[in-house]
Amino acid sequence: MEIVYKIFLHSIMITGFVFVMMLVIEYINVQSKGLWQKSLTKNKWRQYLIAGILGIIPGCLGAFTMVAMFSHRLASFGALVTTMIATSGDETFVMFAMFPRKAILLTIIIFGVGILAGYLTDKFYKPKKVLGKISSQKLSLHDEPECKCFEKDRILINISHPSLYRITIAIIILALIVGVATGMLAGDLEIWMKVSVFLAFLFSLFIVLTVPDHFIKKHIWEHIVKIHLSRIFLWVFGTLLAMHFLMNYIDVQAWLSTNMFVVLLVAVLIGVIPESGPHLIFVTLFAQGSIPFSILLASSISQDGHGMLPVLAESKRCFLAVKIVNMIFALIVGLSTLLLGF
Repeated sequence: MEIVYKIFLHSIMITGFVFVMMLVIEYINVQSKGLWQKSLTKNKWRQYLIAGILGIIPGCLGAFTMVAMFSHRLASFGALVTTMIATSGDETFVMFAMFPRKAILLTIIIFGVGILAGYLTDKFYKPKKVLGKISSQKLSLHDEPECKCFEKDRILINISHPSLYRITIAIIILALIVGVATGMLAGDLEIWMKVSVFLAFLFSLFIVLTVPDHFIKKHIWEHIVKIHLSRIFLWVFGTLLAMHFLMNYIDVQAWLSTNMFVVLLVAVLIGVIPESGPHLIFVTLFAQGSIPFSILLASSISQDGHGMLPVLAESKRCFLAVKIVNMIFALIVGLSTLLLGF
């Protein structure tokens, strides 16, 4: 039971970090509304660059923005491929929480691979049938009237007359702050990581206390808490628990070391699933030293969190086309780096 309790606390820590970082990303996204649309031009290389930047933004917001651009025919099919290769969905937060240095290296690599893949896709692959299935109707992703996130005249009102949503979210963040301050959470992290996590929690509390009720309800509660929070925790906790028992009762390490090519293929195929959770298996295995960097890289290229869900709803043919292209690049890069010993 002690092991389960420790895994539970570790899962709370990771989920809490993911939660506050998603909150911060949401805050920045609303504050800079319209930036991506204005920056996207007909210049293909600039388009790939912006697509790659959208992809490496942690979470689903960048991917969703690119889907909206693609549905308007403002971005090419290759640019969509670039974003989906560059994105790792919610797992980006988890990787930065578990192994930040390697996560930075991984992000740089998939950013470069994504841009190259986008260019090559547009040059050699013209999916006319796929593009013909994409409607010109707008996908309503975070498309609401302008939200002013900081109004100093309303801060006292927010604090003195808080909504139930604001109180609940503030309590969650305060509990995380207390956990880090007392060492119950993040007790084994390096000091600079503790300070970074603590500052992120404090900034997220500032956001919760200053943003209007609209932001609290629509952006934090309905988008992050209701959709992401429980799923992230269950996947993290379940994966960590499963990996613990597998490592202790089954000689997974020995099997993995002699079946790396099979593991690579499985990692790439699992990327077809339009969901963030399955990739956590490979994130956890890499964090424990059970798989090499090449397999984590292949998994990251192949999967795109749930960024492709709007495309699946719009056109299943387009969804499969993007996934197949991503898997091809994942296999090429993953196999090459595995053979090179990475």
